[in-house]
Amino acid sequence: MNPDGLYVHFSCACLQVVEYRGSYKIGTASESVNAAYIFSRKDLSRPAIQIPCASKAVVAVRFCPIFFNLKATNSALIPCVSVSLTFSTLLFGKSERSFNIEDTTIQKKYILQLAGKRHRGWRTFLTNKYLKDKEKKFVEYDPEYPVKYAIFITEEEWVAFVDQRRDENFKKVSATNRERASNPTYAYKKGRLGYARLEEKILDETKSDATSLPPHVLWKEARVGKDGTVRDDVQHIYDECETLSQSISTAEDQENRSVLSRALNVPEYPGRVRGKGHGCTPTSLYKNPRRRNPSNQEVMETLQALQAQVLQLQKDNERYRCMEKCSSQLKETSEKASINCQNKFPEGISSCQLYLSSPTYRLVGKGKVHNTSGDLLHHRPLPDGHLKVSVDVVLDKDALLPIPDIVSETTLLRDAIGSFVAWPLDLIFIDDETPTKPASKDNGILRHNESVASQKEVFAQGSQQLSQKIGSRQKNKRDLPVTSLPKKGAFVPRYQISLETLVDSSDMATAGAIRLLDMEEDIFGYSCTETIGKEDLEHIFRHQELGVGVIHTYIRFLYDNFMRGNDQLSNRFRFVSSSLVNKALICREPDSCREYLVKRFMASSTNNLYLWPYNSGCHWLLLAIDPLKEVVYFLNSIDGEWTNYPDMKQLVDTSIKVFRSQRQARVPRTKSSNITWIKVQCPLQRNGIDCGYFVMRFMREIINMNQIEIPITYFDEYKCAHYTRLQLEQIKEELCQYFIEKRLISI
Repeated sequence: MNPDGLYVHFSCACLQVVEYRGSYKIGTASESVNAAYIFSRKDLSRPAIQIPCASKAVVAVRFCPIFFNLKATNSALIPCVSVSLTFSTLLFGKSERSFNIEDTTIQKKYILQLAGKRHRGWRTFLTNKYLKDKEKKFVEYDPEYPVKYAIFITEEEWVAFVDQRRDENFKKVSATNRERASNPTYAYKKGRLGYARLEEKILDETKSDATSLPPHVLWKEARVGKDGTVRDDVQHIYDECETLSQSISTAEDQENRSVLSRALNVPEYPGRVRGKGHGCTPTSLYKNPRRRNPSNQEVMETLQALQAQVLQLQKDNERYRCMEKCSSQLKETSEKASINCQNKFPEGISSCQLYLSSPTYRLVGKGKVHNTSGDLLHHRPLPDGHLKVSVDVVLDKDALLPIPDIVSETTLLRDAIGSFVAWPLDLIFIDDETPTKPASKDNGILRHNESVASQKEVFAQGSQQLSQKIGSRQKNKRDLPVTSLPKKGAFVPRYQISLETLVDSSDMATAGAIRLLDMEEDIFGYSCTETIGKEDLEHIFRHQELGVGVIHTYIRFLYDNFMRGNDQLSNRFRFVSSSLVNKALICREPDSCREYLVKRFMASSTNNLYLWPYNSGCHWLLLAIDPLKEVVYFLNSIDGEWTNYPDMKQLVDTSIKVFRSQRQARVPRTKSSNITWIKVQCPLQRNGIDCGYFVMRFMREIINMNQIEIPITYFDEYKCAHYTRLQLEQIKEELCQYFIEKRLISI
């Protein structure tokens, strides 16, 4: 017996034990171990302490007669720690003896949490029964000691309990919690069903193969009334969760605050998952292993990796400083030259060629230079010695930008197509003539007030100059060589020849001349103006890579000749602007791209097929999107997969999910995260320049077939391995005819 008589020991004990995660526990092992038993006088049914010993039996146990205190700087904390530790250990020990617990290491925390909840409920019961009257107010007199529960509560503990409950701070906290619980912001409306049974019920009703529901989905279903109505504030939180779930990864959701906590703007408490009910923890839900502290070797490896990153950033910073220093040497000496309106370039917008001098001096792209006084680039002043340039065509797909775009983190020229960049003055080449400025407007076309030849005169002029035109092409080094006149019965591109004749005879022959074509709101969902330059027409005549201006002009042709006045086609097919959604903008402003697509999808209430010519930087492809059925048809003329364009795919998937959320559509759980992508076996190009022409023909054939669903093997009427040159020339003829009929070019 120990000196204070609370514990009794027994020598020469023997027990059978098994090793269980570093501790010893009574089991069924055949090996016997000598031990010493120590019993508490309060419970002699089972040893309180079991001490395994050496191979020989224990003869005697000696207790030290000196009572030691715990060493601590603050002695006031010792009783609290000791009592709490003893109480939790004793409570779990009794629970373990009363119930069959399979894995104590995992279930111990949950059991103690559940016991704490029951204990708080017990204390509330005592308060309501003995300390309050029928009106739920605290009594003024001292309540009598509950003899009925004397086995659990001593008189000293009862006095302390009464004093604690009568404390003013406790009453204030209790009143606040009671008011919040009686009037919750988002009331739970499933009674005693609970989250677990509700989740099981939903999965059974939907016959889903999923094993669980997202927390925000379960949270919303738990707040649906008996009549099936959902409050607007609950639906708003759910919609916000749907939007956040597209931009927050699962790892970020687990490590920080969940999507539901972010939408509710409330803190995330440890050891629980909001919207999953009591007992569900992040460890059990996400199956995450417990964290461990990194080893010294891992810390050193991480440190070395960070040092390498810092060194690389220093090198990049030094390179950018050198580039700025070199560009600053181009600054003019006069103060007037510091304004971004250089005298060597014509004022306004002019077509230009873009060169790079490193590693070799070469032509890398084409675009338009904007020489305007006080112009800004992404809300920032232009660097000295640079001008604002819009990139239309990329000739070198591996070319780097002279100054990387820090906003969009763009370093390659092909990623900047359709956007504005800063380009050095000495690497921009343009003719010296002043660009033509449009002066009047007719049928959406801005041009000079000059006489326009009739359509018959144009064709007559084109036929007379056909032989002369073909002969003159041989002298032009930029044109394709033509050795003889077309054979009898061969295809003659009369509209192209006539349009080229008009261009050579008009002010459009001047470098930098432009025309502005108005795009109606019904085409792209907003009214805009498309710029057509001389180089855009040259691309058609020379059969070169096409820019966004030509693609949009052909869309205007399809709308005017097929869809205008035809309610069936105009209600079935819609277009997406390549100027508002392209690779550069997806990387730089993904939110604005998503908002435009969602707004475009929400514009109609019937089944629509949205045709979107997408430029990946140096290649055109076509997406046909059915947002209601959540199907995306992928038409790529180079036989590539949509996985090669992850930014584009993520934008489309996110936009469809947000569109689904805004129209409050309910879809099966198995499809909630899966958008159907179909790769159409469309005709393939055999060179590197026909992609734009293929996309225009794809759109024409889809509209001509008047079908929402596109067969995987493409339409039987147009099925082929490759388009012939004649089929592409027909598209160019339609486009040139549209230019002439719209009187785009004036003589």
